[in-house]
Amino acid sequence: MTRRFIQELTEHEQVDEVFHLADKQMRTNRQGGMFLQLRLADRSGTLVAMLWNATERIANSFDAGDYVRALGTTQLYNGTMQMIATRIEKVPLDDVDEGDFVRVDDAQIQRCATRLATLLRSVRNFHLRNLAEVFLVDEVFMERFLAAPAGVKNHHAYRGGLVEHVVSLMEVVSAVAPLYPQLDGDLLLLGAFLHDVGKIEELTYERDLGYSDEGQLIGHIVMGVEILGRKIHDAEKLSGEDFPEELTLRLKHMIVSHHGEYEYGSPKVPMTLEAIVLHCLDNLDAKLHNFHQLLRESPGSDSRWTSYHAAIGRKLYKGNL
Repeated sequence: MTRRFIQELTEHEQVDEVFHLADKQMRTNRQGGMFLQLRLADRSGTLVAMLWNATERIANSFDAGDYVRALGTTQLYNGTMQMIATRIEKVPLDDVDEGDFVRVDDAQIQRCATRLATLLRSVRNFHLRNLAEVFLVDEVFMERFLAAPAGVKNHHAYRGGLVEHVVSLMEVVSAVAPLYPQLDGDLLLLGAFLHDVGKIEELTYERDLGYSDEGQLIGHIVMGVEILGRKIHDAEKLSGEDFPEELTLRLKHMIVSHHGEYEYGSPKVPMTLEAIVLHCLDNLDAKLHNFHQLLRESPGSDSRWTSYHAAIGRKLYKGNL
């Protein structure tokens, strides 16, 4: 039987498919009954599933990161497709075609890695190029950087999502910076590479996506500054020269200000030209990815509009997509 992927599901459809269990939470309803809220995933997207009248025995029979067979019926809720599940059971790995669940395959990741190295080695500033090389030759760092997601539930929330986001952002930086001669293009390119580097330690991604203890307590912005400090020390040892304090200050500022606003968790707002541009372009790449995903995962219908999305406060126009 041909597989039905999440983005292909329509309302009131009977579902009997294998999914990757991205998240599992046991909750209590107003009457005190227990139910399971699950986030199911395949390579096309994610789907929330509710299993009512769940028991601890059922909840303990599978964990986030497992593959599960889910039976149930789809419905629209606040403009988003979800599933009311009637049965969830763990599936042995041998019975799973993992190609149905990988959003970014090894070949795509390798292409991103190659392009990342090319962009970083195009930097003309000696100190910044030397710093970039210290990252590139660190096999442990690169293995984690290429595997990490860019988030848990927001943009690029899948293995390999971080390098995909970073390379996309660096491509935009490479196109935009030459149009503004007042910008330091090399500095901006390194900022794009480093802005989310702390996520390799903030997030966990060997099985399910989540947060490490350090990630919960400290966060990727502080962790990114710490990683940068260690690598600057390594770069100084490699070159035999001190890394310029001004460059260190500007790189750190781009990391701590890239969220743009205090209410979005930014310790500082952007106060240099490069930091302002980095925030704007990072926001562009993340928002475009999110909105495109909403369009792709919109419940199938003949309408030229998506349903209303409460999270973004609007419908989206699909046109003839």
